[in-house]
Amino acid sequence: MDSTLITQEVIELLAAAVPGRPELRARVADITRRAMHGELEFEASFRERLALLRGLSADLFRDLRPALDLTPGAADLVRALRRLGVKTAVLSGGFQPLTDWLAARLGIDHAHANDVVVGPDGTLTGDVRGPVVGRERKRDLLLDIAAREGVDLAQVVAVGDGANDLLMMAAAGLGVAWNAKPRVQMEADARLNGESLLDLLFLFGFTSDEIAMLIQE
Repeated sequence: MDSTLITQEVIELLAAAVPGRPELRARVADITRRAMHGELEFEASFRERLALLRGLSADLFRDLRPALDLTPGAADLVRALRRLGVKTAVLSGGFQPLTDWLAARLGIDHAHANDVVVGPDGTLTGDVRGPVVGRERKRDLLLDIAAREGVDLAQVVAVGDGANDLLMMAAAGLGVAWNAKPRVQMEADARLNGESLLDLLFLFGFTSDEIAMLIQE
C-alpha cells in the first residue's frame, strides 16, 4: 500500500504526530528507507519503528485518513479491474486499520496488514499481534488468496516497490516494480516508472481507448 497505492509511508506520518519528538520522523524514515532497499531485515525494522510509536493514540489511524494521498490512477485501476472481473488484494507492511479503510474505499477484495496492539488506554503498546507482514508473509498471503479464489499463479500480477515485496513478486506470474528501489527494479519481471498506476493496464495489452472505456463511471 505505502508508496504504491498511496504516495506516502504511513509509519512516517504517525512518527510526525508524536509530540515533542520533531526528529522522530527523520529517524523512522531512515529505517524505512534502509528496509525498503533491503539493507535491513523488514520484520526487525518494523518492530523497531513500531516501538518508537509506543504511547501514540490509536485515534490517529482515523485522523490520518484525509491525509492519505492516493497515487494517481489507483482508483481508476481498481475500478477497471473490477469491471474485468479481476480479484484484487492489498498486502501491506503497514497498519490494518488504514489498510482496511483504504481497501473499502477503493473496492479492493482482500486487505492484509499488521495488527498493532492497542492498550486499554487507547494508545499503541509498541507490539504487533500475529506475524509481521514482511517478505515471507506477503508471499504466503498471495499464495493463500490465489488458492482460495481458484486463480492459477500464472494469472497473478503482483506490484511492489520495496525489497520486502520481492518474494511476493517472484511467486506471481508477473511481478511489476512500481517506481521501485534499485534492487527491485533489477529483479522484477517488468518495471513501471511513471505517475499513474493505470499504466499497469498497458502491460495487460489494453490500448488507451480501451482503458478510457474501462474507467468510465
